[in-house]
Amino acid sequence: MKFRYAIIYVPDVEAAIDFYKKAFGFQLKFMPESKLYGELDTGATSLAFVAEKMAEMHGAEITRNAPNKPAAGIEIAFTSDNVQESYDRAVEAGAVALKEPKVTPWGQTIAYVRDLNGVLVELCSPIEY
Repeated sequence: MKFRYAIIYVPDVEAAIDFYKKAFGFQLKFMPESKLYGELDTGATSLAFVAEKMAEMHGAEITRNAPNKPAAGIEIAFTSDNVQESYDRAVEAGAVALKEPKVTPWGQTIAYVRDLNGVLVELCSPIEY
């Protein structure tokens, strides 16, 4: 089995896609005419967005992401060769700054923002395992 994609339920798929393009530089991979689903080209594992109303159509109950509420108990993380530049770009595009880039004791640079829907996003330098 392989991890293929992560899906975030949002009120407006097109707005989420546009935000992630501006804030993080990703490109659209797929979006049908309905605009109820959209996928970004993020590498081997795609990041997708689905309209919140689709959760109910699938028989699922969700806690909606909201910028004025605590973040859900999950984060998405993007690696960057220049975390400060990535952080600044995200904040300029409308992300809410949470934690400016800082070098950890293990040598990785990490920063945190929240996206337009309140999703927690980690920006970090690559780390070797």
